[in-house]
Amino acid sequence: MLTPAQSSVTLSEEQHACLAAYRDDDLQLMALASAAKGRGLNRLEELIRFADAAGWRRLGLAHCVALRAEACRLEALLAESFEVVRVDCKLCRLPAEALVPGDRGVSCNPIGQALALQAAGTDLNIAMGLCLGHDLLFARHSHAPVTTLAVKDRLLQHNPIQALRGEAADLTG
Repeated sequence: MLTPAQSSVTLSEEQHACLAAYRDDDLQLMALASAAKGRGLNRLEELIRFADAAGWRRLGLAHCVALRAEACRLEALLAESFEVVRVDCKLCRLPAEALVPGDRGVSCNPIGQALALQAAGTDLNIAMGLCLGHDLLFARHSHAPVTTLAVKDRLLQHNPIQALRGEAADLTG
């Protein structure tokens, strides 16, 4: 694999500065991403191709309990080629009040999800339907790289891009 310095492309000073931030493992991920791209493949197919090309055998799946059925379906699909460790957001059933004063019910536990997947030795973690903010905490505390398969968007059926295509009635609230 060529490093940025070995490339035959003529680069500007700014481009060289940007490339200097890429480490060897970053370049490996860039090469895998390039290889995983495929016309006519959906995100799930690309994810499977990417993980397989990377040699990752144990995948973590951190999901929202509201998407349990979809997470179970994903787990079954991935289990055809990988070992899958699935953990939902209500792990440990933390009282919400313990994390956010005045909050009620059982809290989501994105840090607990990350720690559970780290303990399981996952190679890649997949976030599926985690709340905004919880996804940030999950990624921050995840030992393995994190990719997002689906984001939480209750209004737009977990497809927030609809809001950018004018399909949402009023974006300003």
